[in-house]
Amino acid sequence: MIDILIAFSMVLGTILIYKLSSIIHTKFHFPFTLPIFISTLIIIILLVALDIPYETYMVGGDWISELLGPAVVALAYPLYKERQLLKKLVMPILIGTSFGAVVGITTGVILAKWAGFEHEILYTISSKSVTTPVSMAITDSLGGITPLAAVFVMIAGISGAVLSSYIFKYTKIHHYLGRGIGLGSASHAIGTATALENSEVEGSISSIAMIISAMVVSIITPWVISILL
Repeated sequence: MIDILIAFSMVLGTILIYKLSSIIHTKFHFPFTLPIFISTLIIIILLVALDIPYETYMVGGDWISELLGPAVVALAYPLYKERQLLKKLVMPILIGTSFGAVVGITTGVILAKWAGFEHEILYTISSKSVTTPVSMAITDSLGGITPLAAVFVMIAGISGAVLSSYIFKYTKIHHYLGRGIGLGSASHAIGTATALENSEVEGSISSIAMIISAMVVSIITPWVISILL
């Protein structure tokens, strides 16, 4: 009974914090006010300030995590609506996403290696740009630190969503194809949510890029790691 009350409290609190973050983002529409960023920051501050263990929060957090599957499946709807356009863009999306996957793996590993991190961390950071379940499976197969992989994925997703508008502005990437592939390849589901805010077409391309990136990274990561290390 106590676990149910704790879980309900954590779920309700998370929803209210996210709703508050959405209101803030509506009034102050800037990349750094994205609900996912603001709500994550608020939750971390509250857990630390109130000395609430992460395990206690996850009694309810696990309930929210279970909704990740249906949320990803829901992305199939815009894909269906834009299916004719996506058929015409198969090759650009496939090539762009595959290239993005290779860049995502190599840059992360090379920078971490240059910074002097141990191999365990290099294995863990290699799959940072794909969605959490895939990243954790890849990390586990390589002998990395699985819980840390989830942290790296979150950092990649939030930083991509927050910084993407600035990057696109200064690199002069304005086409929905380039933006969608970039967000899906580098920032997985969180990036795709940001792309959907921009347009349904961009969000659909980002969804495809996220899926292709997950498959490509799963296949090539061990090979790239063996070359770089």
